[in-house]
Amino acid sequence: MSFLKPLLPLLLAIALVAVEYMISEPSCVVSGRVGESERHSDDLKVIMVADLLLPGSDAGYTDTFFRDPFKSKFFRKSLEKFRPDMLLVLGDVSARGWELTESKWRTVMQQFYKLLGPFMGLPLHIALGDRDIGECSELDEQFASQIVSSLPSLGLSGCSSFEMGNVSFVSLNSVALLCGTNDLRFRVEKVIERESIVLRNRAKETEILGKPSFRQERSNNFQWRDNKMESGSGPVLLLHFPLHRKKRSILEVNDVNQGICKHTDGDLRRIKDSLTKLFIKLFQARIDKFKDMGPYALQKTFPVNETEYVLQALKPRIVFSAHSHKFCDHTHSDGTREVTVPAMTWTSGQKPGLVFVNFGHNKEVSVSHCSFVSERHVILLYLCVFMLSMSVVLIARCLNLVK
Repeated sequence: MSFLKPLLPLLLAIALVAVEYMISEPSCVVSGRVGESERHSDDLKVIMVADLLLPGSDAGYTDTFFRDPFKSKFFRKSLEKFRPDMLLVLGDVSARGWELTESKWRTVMQQFYKLLGPFMGLPLHIALGDRDIGECSELDEQFASQIVSSLPSLGLSGCSSFEMGNVSFVSLNSVALLCGTNDLRFRVEKVIERESIVLRNRAKETEILGKPSFRQERSNNFQWRDNKMESGSGPVLLLHFPLHRKKRSILEVNDVNQGICKHTDGDLRRIKDSLTKLFIKLFQARIDKFKDMGPYALQKTFPVNETEYVLQALKPRIVFSAHSHKFCDHTHSDGTREVTVPAMTWTSGQKPGLVFVNFGHNKEVSVSHCSFVSERHVILLYLCVFMLSMSVVLIARCLNLVK
C-alpha cells in the first residue's frame, strides 16, 4: 500500500484542475436555426452580457474575494474560447445605480473594468438599464447625463448608433422611452426618427443606383407608419427592456432548446427539490433580499404600441435585449428575431450566462447561449475537494501507521 502514498498529492492536484475547469469553462449551445455557410475570418464576433448588478463600494468580502474573481474567470475563459471583436453590455451594470453619487458610480465602473481584465482592449459599448438610472419615478435628467458621460459611446440621450465591421448597431435608452413626457424620451424619439430616415434614404439610393449608399442629409419629416422597408433590413437593435411578445410567436422547440425561456422561479423550484437543502435557506434569503432592493419587475417589457413603433421605424435585422435574467430566443409576428441575454451574475439565484453572436455573410446571424456553473455548485465542488484533501491526509497517516 505504500506505493499509493506518492500518488495521493497527484490525485488531489488532478481534482483541483478538474474543478477549476468545470467552474470556469462556459457550456454553450447554438440557438435557433444554424446557417449553412461556413464561418469566415472576417465575420464579426461579439460577446453580449447584461445585468452584472455590481455593488461597487457596497461590495462585501463575499463579492470581493469570491464572486468577483469567478466573474473575472468567466470573462477570461470566454475571451479565450471565442476571440471576440467586441463586447456589448445591455444595461444594469450597477445593482443600485440610481441611488449612487457620482463618486460611488466611479467605484462601480472601476469594479467593472477590473472584472473585464482581458476584455479591456476590445471595443466596448454599454447600454443603460433601469438599475443604472432608475425607473420613471426616479429618472432624473441631470443624473442620467452624468451616468451617460461615464459610459463609452453613448450620446446625451443615452442612445448610440455605430458600425463595427460591416454591421450597423443602434442602441436605445429603453428606460427613457418607456417613461411619459420627459426630455430624455423626446431625445430618444429623435434618435429613432433620424435612424429611420437614414435607413429609408439608403434604401432609395440602393434602389436607384443599385448599390449601398452612405448617410444622406437628414430630413425633419418623420412618418414611421409609411415605412415600406422589409423587416430585417435595418440595423442590429440593442435594448435593455425586451419588446412586447405574443406567445404564439415564440420559436418552436425544434428551433430553440426546450426550456430556453424559463424563469428564475423554475430554477428555484428545481433547487429546492435537490439534495443541497443545507444551502437553500442561505440562497433564498439572499434572493429575497435581491427582490427587495428596489423597483425591479423582471417581466417588464415594452408596451405594444412602443414595440410596433420601434419595429416599424427601424426594421431591425435582429434585436438583443436583457432585463429578464433569462435567455430567450423569440420571433415577432413580422419575422423579426429577438434574443434576450441572460444575467451575468449569481445574485439572481441562477446560472450566470452570456451570448456569443457571429454576424456572417448574407446577413446570417449565429447565436450561442453560454452558461456557467451556479454558485451552489461551486460551493459543493469545493466542499468535495476539501473532503478529498481530508481523505488524502487520513490515508497518508494510515499508511504511516502501517509502516
